[in-house]
Amino acid sequence: MGVYLSTPKTDKVSEDGENDKLKFGLSSMQGWRATMEDAHSALLDLDNDTAFFGVFDGHGGKVVAKFCAKYLHREVLHTEAYAAGDLGAAVHRAYLRMDEMMRGQRGWRELQALGDKINQFTGIIEGLIWSPKASDSNDRHDDWAFEEGPHSDFTGPNCGSTACVALVRNRQLVVANAGDSRCVISRNGQAYNLSRDHKPELEAERERIQSAGGYIKMGRVNGSLNLSRAIGDMELKQNKFLSPDKQILTANPDINIVELCDDDEFIVLACDGIWDCMSSQQLVDFIREHINTEESLSAVCERVLDRCLAPSTAGEGCDNMTMILVQFKKPFAQVKDASGAEQLTGDAGCSETHGVEENGFDKQI
Repeated sequence: MGVYLSTPKTDKVSEDGENDKLKFGLSSMQGWRATMEDAHSALLDLDNDTAFFGVFDGHGGKVVAKFCAKYLHREVLHTEAYAAGDLGAAVHRAYLRMDEMMRGQRGWRELQALGDKINQFTGIIEGLIWSPKASDSNDRHDDWAFEEGPHSDFTGPNCGSTACVALVRNRQLVVANAGDSRCVISRNGQAYNLSRDHKPELEAERERIQSAGGYIKMGRVNGSLNLSRAIGDMELKQNKFLSPDKQILTANPDINIVELCDDDEFIVLACDGIWDCMSSQQLVDFIREHINTEESLSAVCERVLDRCLAPSTAGEGCDNMTMILVQFKKPFAQVKDASGAEQLTGDAGCSETHGVEENGFDKQI
């Protein structure tokens, strides 16, 4: 569903980068949609050893996706779990932290600043009147809930966003997902899903929705959302007697931790505008066909976006599209896990299922 343009916007925002371990390219395109509600993050240097990539597909507005692109990786860094070397716990906490941060006066002000031009103006004006000085506010991690102002009782945005992120540290790959964006790895040309699309018809999702007092109508949560987990959408998270992971809609992410090996070629993160048009294996095959002939990884992403764009507003291919392609440089360095965080073990070569299917994510034909 959505308002469509008479002709698609095919201009693309693309970027490339690399270090001694990874090479990435990304591209995003508005397409037929009247507005662009996707956002993304790509940081090779979250710290000296860790890279961070994320795609965020907004619905009902763009501000939550932009908020996640701006703050999610920062919150990962601020967690105690990250300092202890537990990337899975760190990113899990950061997802739930997004909903917490978007409440209250400072959350309202930040969302206004990330919105359209009118909202940006009102956000700046009220920010000048009610917010602390930047030097007192921006460097303090936990002051979001304590800023006073006319919107201190703001319960959070009623629009939302998916979030699918990948962190790479040495040979450890951590994937977190809430929603129907997806991360896929190519292992010797075989596609493996590293995330699960959160749809209301899944048994565990349906049980949570109904237990929290919600319902599913025509495949949509409360007749509205066609996904069952997301950041934001706070009107579906208002039961004060339930924890965040038990609400009708939850930002609670699935976490998948995989030990990379020399059979692993690349991962791709993309919003459902891509997956509506291509299966995981079809996309892996397409990338492998073009990855050595295009001049950059972003050019490969651009080819995918053009391939998925519908010729008209009938059928699939009319959504916003965002894709990040991350290629692993080989061989992987042999490193010891000094952090104490749980990792899968194995040698440089890996079996077909090691670290992927055993975590519940299946081969995609």
